[in-house]
Amino acid sequence: AGKTTLVKILLFFFTAIILFPYLPGADSQAFQGISVFAGILISLGSASAISNLVAGVVLTYMRPFRVGDRVKVADTVGDVIEKSLLVTRIRTLKNEEMTVPNSMVLSGTVINFVVQERDKPVMITTTVTIGYDAPWRRVHEMLVAAGLGTESIEQEPAPKVIQTALNDFAVKYELYAATRLPHRMLETLSKLNQNIQDRFQEAGIEILSPHYYVRREGESLGVVSRPE
Repeated sequence: AGKTTLVKILLFFFTAIILFPYLPGADSQAFQGISVFAGILISLGSASAISNLVAGVVLTYMRPFRVGDRVKVADTVGDVIEKSLLVTRIRTLKNEEMTVPNSMVLSGTVINFVVQERDKPVMITTTVTIGYDAPWRRVHEMLVAAGLGTESIEQEPAPKVIQTALNDFAVKYELYAATRLPHRMLETLSKLNQNIQDRFQEAGIEILSPHYYVRREGESLGVVSRPE
């Protein structure tokens, strides 16, 4: 559809250029002056439109995404619902319709989760901090088990855990898990976090995210009180 529209626009301008010398009064200075003035107005008033049009042409032939693909444009994640020569429309995870000028799409960073999924699974991540009193090998096992027990998480490649920091009061663990359903990434991440909470609570290990302050004697697991 984009290529058909582009061909029509090019044919229109080509036809207009050919017919211009045959228009009545085309050789008069007044007609030429009006033509120059109209050209200047169009140039000044449509600079952004022309920029978006050129970007739309480039995107048509680059094909970084298709309608229906889940993409990340700048900081926004959503599904492409329309592509045109001037703008790209995306339906966000909050069911909001966002219109992005093609010049911004072309100049920014675009991540296509669906294209990535065709070659290999999409990786989702979540982070927890656990106290030093919990054996790190046990923490790794529980995080991997939580990942394997989550719907839409691939068994192969299996989830993996990386310890990204040794903070003052806790160790920071980051879990990487693969999924082949990029359109359900938000739901999958939510279920993964729920499984992590359940497993650590059953094991009696407290998740200290984001910070640990103090736990008074007699408080239930997971209830952290801050000093006054």
